[in-house]
Amino acid sequence: MPTQAQQQNTQSLSGFEPYVEKPGEEYMGEPMRKHFTKILQKWKQDLMQEVDRTVDHMKDEAANFPDPADRASQEEEFSLELRARDRERKLIKKIDKTLQLIEDEEYGWCESCGVEIGIRRLEARPTADMCVDCKTLAEIKEKQVGK
Repeated sequence: MPTQAQQQNTQSLSGFEPYVEKPGEEYMGEPMRKHFTKILQKWKQDLMQEVDRTVDHMKDEAANFPDPADRASQEEEFSLELRARDRERKLIKKIDKTLQLIEDEEYGWCESCGVEIGIRRLEARPTADMCVDCKTLAEIKEKQVGK
């Protein structure tokens, strides 16, 4: 059981307080759905702010360096930033899909086997759509096919 200091540290790092289930509470009832909606909306907002920062940074830092090495370094830096933003753009789409699942009351159950994914797993990865067991099997299959 984590100490109160560890729980506070977790809250400050991730920006949310871990969900505390009430005795007899229904899995993915209204309070849980609100909890995960809040987490996902905050995550999406943070990603969108990062996109805005990147655009501003690229506008401010864009320069036409006379030295080809300097120009190449800047282009490589911008390329890495754009690649990161592209991954985040895909993540934003996944967050939107997950928010729709919450709205449709289909969030929190494994797409493969239909069991509860679990609150702690969803807090660790709110866009998870498989339970740990099914995800592990999928990753093993992926490794075997990839060889």
